[in-house]
Amino acid sequence: MDSVLGKLPKQTDPNVLIGFDTADDAGVYLLTPELALVQTVDFFTPIVDDPYTFGQVAAANSLSDVYAMGGRPISALSIVGFPNTGRGVEILEQILQGGLAKMQEAGCAVIGGHSIGDEEIKFGYAVTGLVNPKRVLSNSAARPGDRLVLTKRIGTGIISTALKKDRASEAAARAATESMCALNRGASEVALEFDVHAATDITGFGLLGHAREMAVGSKVSLVIDAKRVEFLPEAAEYSRQGHIPGGLKRNVEFISGCVEFSNGVPEEIRNLLYDPQTSGGLLLSVAPGDAPKLLQALREKHIPAQEIGEVIEKSRPLIRVR
Repeated sequence: MDSVLGKLPKQTDPNVLIGFDTADDAGVYLLTPELALVQTVDFFTPIVDDPYTFGQVAAANSLSDVYAMGGRPISALSIVGFPNTGRGVEILEQILQGGLAKMQEAGCAVIGGHSIGDEEIKFGYAVTGLVNPKRVLSNSAARPGDRLVLTKRIGTGIISTALKKDRASEAAARAATESMCALNRGASEVALEFDVHAATDITGFGLLGHAREMAVGSKVSLVIDAKRVEFLPEAAEYSRQGHIPGGLKRNVEFISGCVEFSNGVPEEIRNLLYDPQTSGGLLLSVAPGDAPKLLQALREKHIPAQEIGEVIEKSRPLIRVR
């Protein structure tokens, strides 16, 4: 997709503050000096068995890009692919109910949508939000000296893979589902109260993939302390057992050339840092003086945030994991 987008003409509308020519989480369009639209779209196939829960996860994931930009979601359009057989309508109803419940929790109105016949179920939303154009949290403004704060634990991809093989415990599956259903709303609102320079949400490219996008966009390098990254229960064990999703392998192929691991980082932890996340947390680049206060404020909201590294001047490798 990057190679295709790179061949398209550049945007010439001066109101496009952030478009598809960067690797940011959503587009931003200026309306007035004090107001801009944030727009994003995301949908995928089921990653949990329960239809209602799948709807919740899909909604939380779709909303996440708006939160990553520092925006407030206001409306959404549903996107549905569902077998055109006349059967299983109750499953579709539960998916839509779950998505609507999560959208209502976010204060985001579902105002329509579009569906097509598809042999494989797909569901998600196109979401529109509002943001102050002077306070957009792009992924390209990290500064040397900033501290890196991650707001959710890692491991949903590996746990989901273990679950498909009937190898995941109920406790691990429950923890992963709760994490995927949790909105990034609170983390985004807290981030705007502090000197946060850049943000991105951790989804399909994994922690290292999205860290790479932040480093490239900001023209900096990142240092990540693997011991500070928190993982979901049993995720490291499932990684050690080899429950590796296909997306993780693709992430390694794409990203590994710009990542250097210290010898002491074990293979199962390296896998988790590449693990594709669904509805993952926010990665925040915050001024060093505000990092402790940001962490305290996040934890007061029961957000499992951790400081996991720092931003340094651009160098090789682009990302160091110690």
